[in-house]
Amino acid sequence: MAIRPAEQLIHKAAWLYYAHGLRQDQVASQLKISRASVAMYLRKARETGIVNISTSTQLFTDDVMARKLEDALRLDAVWIAPENGHVADPSTDIAVLAASVFLELIRKGDRIGVAWGRTIYTIADIMSYADLQDVTVVQLCGNLGAPYSYRPDQCTMEIARRLNAKGLNFYAPLVLTTEELARGLRAEPVIREQLSGIGACNLALYSVGTVDADSHVVKCGALTASEMEVLRRAGAAGVIAGQIIDAEGKALDCSYNRRIISAELSSLRKIEKRLVVVQEDSKFGPLVAAIAGGLCTHLVVGARMARRLLDHAGPAAEKVA
Repeated sequence: MAIRPAEQLIHKAAWLYYAHGLRQDQVASQLKISRASVAMYLRKARETGIVNISTSTQLFTDDVMARKLEDALRLDAVWIAPENGHVADPSTDIAVLAASVFLELIRKGDRIGVAWGRTIYTIADIMSYADLQDVTVVQLCGNLGAPYSYRPDQCTMEIARRLNAKGLNFYAPLVLTTEELARGLRAEPVIREQLSGIGACNLALYSVGTVDADSHVVKCGALTASEMEVLRRAGAAGVIAGQIIDAEGKALDCSYNRRIISAELSSLRKIEKRLVVVQEDSKFGPLVAAIAGGLCTHLVVGARMARRLLDHAGPAAEKVA
């Protein structure tokens, strides 16, 4: 069982103090909490069995792996859903954990940017109801046609409904037919104001998309499979909030990206907490690209994906092992 989001600070404090050998004041500085809080968390870690006199972590293998990933990939926080052979669809456990993490990260008065897709809508559909004060949920990109499931407006408004928050939709399509039309629409005061305000969000929630025939931007009709293949050959590695990114997590220089209505990647990077949730193993490449581009600070994945990320990190992971 993965550690509960509310208890993660206890585990992180214990990890930094016992595994990294940091002093309590250094732990406090890194976690941005008081030294008294560190002392309390370390006591709770001992009392609950997270550590003992020999700093055993056998019962918390997945959570130790999460700490190693944080160190190796320089992420603020990682949560790992453990493998469960009794569950028909393991990705469900990831969504359940992500919904809990997402709620834990929200603070009073927050402005939250939300993308779209099956993963995001699943999180919205299973997350608990909460009555949060002065929270606003903002759509990160333009909208899709009515027949497509998991549309950006659906994801945004369902999350806003669950939080009893204000929801702000983009009244514009995701993709325009020409670059000129897209430039004109982005220049409209209402759209310009929404796009410029995304960097002021406190928290963002999104997943990553693949760049193959199964990509959600292909299934929704934004690109054909052959067009996506051309982009893949040109260096496309993943999709974030409707935008095509390369292996370094930068926006691919292509006509498609110039024809979309979506948050600039620079705006996403300004958001303090960028929560990425990945359910499918096929998204390893896009996730690596997103992390490389600074588009992820908080991550929820399954145990198998976590091991692949650690293997990929190689020497950086070994240093903190």
